[in-house]
Amino acid sequence: MSELSVDHLLGIKYLNEKDIHLIFETADHFKEVINRPIKKVPSLRDITIANLFFENSTRTRLSFELAEKRLSADVINFSAASSSVKKGETLIDTVNNILSMKVDMVIMRHPNPGAGVFLSKHVDASIINAGDGAHEHPTQALLDSFSIRERLGEVGGKKIVIVGDILHSRVALSNIFALTLQGAEVKVCGPKTLIPKYIEKLGVQVETDLKKALAWCDVANMLRVQNERMEISYFPSTREYTQQFGVNKKLLDSLDKEIVIMHPGPINRGVEITSDVADSNQAIILDQVQNGVAVRMAVIYLLASKIKR
Repeated sequence: MSELSVDHLLGIKYLNEKDIHLIFETADHFKEVINRPIKKVPSLRDITIANLFFENSTRTRLSFELAEKRLSADVINFSAASSSVKKGETLIDTVNNILSMKVDMVIMRHPNPGAGVFLSKHVDASIINAGDGAHEHPTQALLDSFSIRERLGEVGGKKIVIVGDILHSRVALSNIFALTLQGAEVKVCGPKTLIPKYIEKLGVQVETDLKKALAWCDVANMLRVQNERMEISYFPSTREYTQQFGVNKKLLDSLDKEIVIMHPGPINRGVEITSDVADSNQAIILDQVQNGVAVRMAVIYLLASKIKR
């Protein structure tokens, strides 16, 4: 059996194209499983997984938890969003306490970029990064690519535009890594203040005109504005942002082709996309949610098969 080239999923930048294909083939199998009447497999009956969320999360945490339970793993949840765990030492102490309970794998979301990498060097467990600050969110990028592959047949050669708050978005960075690795063309679009200065070094182009970006692309991945990560105002008002970078049905219908609309959630309806777009046939937002469970099952399963006992 082929296996992943990595022992942890810390970021897309550590994966190669073969890893991504292996994850997708495995996710195809699990997608079939979760559509059966009995949605569980006994694959990870002897594996214990700790979910450590140092930042608030609803969808990602539920998706991971469901994936773990579908694989029959034992699951413990630790929510530190309300505690004062902020420093490296206490992070290691917290995790070592949990590992002393014989945990095999840690799924971690943390506000500090690189927290997962730091942890992987200090603890003896497989680490999956469920989002580290504004850095990476690898499973989101994998489920996004998986959803594009499902709708369009493949990712290679497709044109994808990521629209919105690129600066604060770990989803944008992981998506750029995943899409370019698979041979897609990527552009980013948003207010200049929300586009990082180094972005073109990652092999993507910047387009500040939304209509041009939509006319060019096959897929538009709409990101929300991350107000909670902003200490200053990056654009005059939400209304002005929506006028320039919001997608509505009228705008979509004015294009001479039908493009696919994605969104990692949570959606600010009426800001980055209107409800009639979010609920239309062009949107694959709920497919992304369903695919998230299958993709996370695949990642957990493949990493668990590498754990030395």
